Amino acid sequence: MLAPALTRVDVANYVDALFTVYIILIFVYILLNLLLGFGLRLPYSRWSDAVLGFLRDVCDPYLRIFRRFIPPIGMFDLSPMIAIIVLYFVRTLVVGAIAG
Repeated sequence: MLAPALTRVDVANYVDALFTVYIILIFVYILLNLLLGFGLRLPYSRWSDAVLGFLRDVCDPYLRIFRRFIPPIGMFDLSPMIAIIVLYFVRTLVVGAIAG
């Protein structure tokens, strides 16, 4: 049985889903860092270390680009917010270009 042919809209929806998942991963990374900053961490918890390590490996390369140009203001780091806004604009442009 043959698979149905992919259209540009299908590819655009797939790319849009990838952008959405990455944005959600950044949000989860920010929230976990915030919770860990308040001291909410189980001692010797392998699963929390594994999850945080995965999120750090996935999100930090993108966030480091913005942290180079936007220094933290006191205790607040505004670079993840700017990074997510830029990611929304890029998503709109790329998905719109693919969808036609």
